[in-house]
Amino acid sequence: MKISICCLILLTAMIAPGNLYAQEKQTVGWIEKAHITPGDITLDAKLDTGADGTSVNAVDINKFERDGKTWARFTIDDKKGHKVTLEREIVGHKTIVRHGCPNQERYVVNLGICLGNHYLEEKVGLVDRHILKYPLLIGRSFMAGRLIPDPSVEYTTKPTCQEK
Repeated sequence: MKISICCLILLTAMIAPGNLYAQEKQTVGWIEKAHITPGDITLDAKLDTGADGTSVNAVDINKFERDGKTWARFTIDDKKGHKVTLEREIVGHKTIVRHGCPNQERYVVNLGICLGNHYLEEKVGLVDRHILKYPLLIGRSFMAGRLIPDPSVEYTTKPTCQEK
């Protein structure tokens, strides 16, 4: 009888809402493939717990006005020969403090990102990352409550989301 009660308590603790939430998190590598929408482009993404936000390799960034709002036209480059030009409303600006260099202002736009089985409309900074190895940097704001990066592995999953 005592063993049955202990098993019941253990089972109840295992299916408590907090534990179900923890089970929904997906362990992924520190480098993964991520799919960007609109644009239908898949990029190599570095998961960086030291960065709060997400940024994408964007070149030819031009600001313009449409219907009284400020937009950006930019090209995302996957560094493997595939490029896509997008137009998105600018939803913010971000100042990046860089040690030993001048601060950098970045436009921020909303993009859909799918990594593993997690899709999120994310605020993404537009920046020329051509000198960096990975065209997409995924920060904590995207990972929080969804992904657990394992620094010992790479490319453990493929983007499998249904776009929302």
